[in-house]
Amino acid sequence: MLAQFDAKDATDLAALVARGAVSAGELLDASLAAVARWNPKLNAVVLVQDAVARAAIAAGLPRGPFRGVPFLLKDLGCEAVAFPSHNGSRLLANTRYGKDSAIYQRIRATGVVTYGRTTSPEGGIGAATEAAVYGGPTRNPWHLDHTSGGSSGGAGAAVAAGIVPFAHGSDGGGSVRIPASSCGLFGFKPTRARLPDGPYAGEGWAGMAIDGFLTRSVRDTAAMLDACEGADLGAPYWAPPLARGHMQAISRPPRRLRVMVCETSFTGDPIHPDCRKAVLDTARLLESLGHQVVPGLPRADVKAMMRAWTDVVACGTALGVRKALAAKGRGLEPGDVEGVTRGAMAHAATISGADYLAAVGAIHAFGREMAAVFDPEKGAGCDIILSATLAEPPAEVGRFSHDTEDYVAYRTGPGGIFDYSPFCAVFNASGQPAASVPLGWSASGLPIGVHLAARFGSDEELIALCAELEQSQPWIAYFGKIAL
Repeated sequence: MLAQFDAKDATDLAALVARGAVSAGELLDASLAAVARWNPKLNAVVLVQDAVARAAIAAGLPRGPFRGVPFLLKDLGCEAVAFPSHNGSRLLANTRYGKDSAIYQRIRATGVVTYGRTTSPEGGIGAATEAAVYGGPTRNPWHLDHTSGGSSGGAGAAVAAGIVPFAHGSDGGGSVRIPASSCGLFGFKPTRARLPDGPYAGEGWAGMAIDGFLTRSVRDTAAMLDACEGADLGAPYWAPPLARGHMQAISRPPRRLRVMVCETSFTGDPIHPDCRKAVLDTARLLESLGHQVVPGLPRADVKAMMRAWTDVVACGTALGVRKALAAKGRGLEPGDVEGVTRGAMAHAATISGADYLAAVGAIHAFGREMAAVFDPEKGAGCDIILSATLAEPPAEVGRFSHDTEDYVAYRTGPGGIFDYSPFCAVFNASGQPAASVPLGWSASGLPIGVHLAARFGSDEELIALCAELEQSQPWIAYFGKIAL
């Protein structure tokens, strides 16, 4: 739909609406037409509520930065009265909410025209989006045999295909950055608690999960973060205040930074040659821009963090199922949930309250280790850690199916999620801001994201660096290569 209006991103579309060159209704019609055309191939958009969207337009949209621009919510979290959700699960199909979440209230205030949701794996615990409740996998617009990522895989596919210019996502172990890398998009995970969680949760996965956005441009993400940031009423904690805001931060390049480059995994294991090349090419680009680039590895116990992450998420999954069953007033029945969820529940049953607290303590200890990496007196003293986003190009559909009940092996076993995605969850555990930037390509023509992370609270510096990279190597023209 973007090409139809000679626009490159949501900011451009909002400008067209503001000057009367196109109406919100016309943009909605174009987006719905794109759903009808591409969704049968992608299986990315679900629970379309076009009548709700048209009523919102007729009632008068808020005069926010994206007034009139079509938008989609991830089908997991972001609770909204007008938008029922399957939450990626047959057990939770057609869940309705009695009040809007704080994040949705802030998204709505930007003036977007929300009309539906995008697919997510059950429980959000996969790096691919293939939930049974949607009747099939979500596919990558660049190559339909490959995954669009997870858990915000539907959002990634919808934005890359041009169904909408941007979409809501969330990230508890890379779930914004993995689909961003897989689909050639920009994905930014803010510092822990930068965005609100309430009123349905105090925190997600012991503070590791946070909302976010899948966008084609840095500026779209920056504007959405500025509109949505800040703790909601009663939040248990909040992020360090911003100095100027994300939009002001991207108005000029950051200071020259010291960048640690990791061309392997953080444990020193080799990654796919195409991913390694993307990292090294980006390192050379940063060096050409005047940044100081040095090789290195963060000195932190990544494997211990991964074990703790696995325990915390198993308990969170079990709690979610228990709440759903309590609301229905019955026990678990065959077909309610998928194999990985059953495995997560079984694993959670082996974890005592003391074990859970020990896992949270391990996550906190890991955060201190990662903080020290950025400290010149205790660690490398870098400002940025550069790596690949994924250790491989986007996986083929079916590789990370939720059929297996061996939840622990699915996450931590050979060839499992953490081998495929060894970088992203590190910064969910540490709470530090991190981003996937679409700067690489595989030999077979699939997108490869490079990953940038900064010290806790340094969101503005990180997003300014991402904007500098975007200006130096624009990626917007890539989307003309998609041929569904």
